[in-house]
Amino acid sequence: MYEPFLKIYKTSSQVENSPATELFNKIEPYADGFSSLMSGYGGTTFNNGLYRLHAAQDILKWTRLVEETFTDYKDRIICFGYDWLGRHFALDKSRVEKDQMLVLLLEPGTAEVMQIPANYSAFHNDELVHYQNEALASEFYSDWIHSSGEIPSNNQCIGYKVPLFLNGSDTIDNLELSDMEVYWSICGQIFNGDD
Repeated sequence: MYEPFLKIYKTSSQVENSPATELFNKIEPYADGFSSLMSGYGGTTFNNGLYRLHAAQDILKWTRLVEETFTDYKDRIICFGYDWLGRHFALDKSRVEKDQMLVLLLEPGTAEVMQIPANYSAFHNDELVHYQNEALASEFYSDWIHSSGEIPSNNQCIGYKVPLFLNGSDTIDNLELSDMEVYWSICGQIFNGDD
């Protein structure tokens, strides 16, 4: 089912992916192919850190952490993956087309949420295949790797030193290797005006 995606996205590494049959069974009717991809590739890093799928045991943790930053999306999303910039991709329970949830991109560095007009399987087999740069900023990642050589590990991302929502520049010199959980927490606190 995911041959187009897996033809282009090659496994770089994988962390342990605990079984989550009950969770997957709840999601599967609204995201065709979710169980098969997440069971086989949950916790996988693709193309040297460009894109990752959450390990099954991290889905609810990251959904909660993302909801803490984007409070308007509480109880509305299910995070399934993220890119090198720490931007999370989630299923949107409020946007359903032909019984399939559509995908959102939630970005801590800009404090923006973008609606992607694709369901789970179309996101992987079409958006990530045909629009890799638009979906994952792959050219920017290539520039980062060429500039620094630092590939983020599973719990890291390349975050903005000064977030774009604070008028930081969208340039290589405004990027740094960050712990992804810390990066999300700091961006969320600033964005939400927490003391």
